[in-house]
Amino acid sequence: MGTLDETTVRTALADLDGWESTGDAIRRELTFDGFRDAIDFIVRIADLADEANHHPELKNVYNNVEVVLTSHDAGGITQRDLDLAAAIDGAVDA
Repeated sequence: MGTLDETTVRTALADLDGWESTGDAIRRELTFDGFRDAIDFIVRIADLADEANHHPELKNVYNNVEVVLTSHDAGGITQRDLDLAAAIDGAVDA
């Protein structure tokens, strides 16, 4: 799977909630009511990532979660990243 050009990524991110391009990755920061809510969210992401066989970089500090998606094997952002980002958006309020 090939990487996407900047215009394609920017257009796709306009339809996603809170994601931004960081060059060769996309990222989103989320804030939850507390630590347990943040961890529950991470568990929901883990299930989605396993189903997609595509795993994000995650950082958790108390009630804040940072999600970073990139396709290391392709060297940048691919459709897999955008698809998983959309799935993660659906898990935010689940």
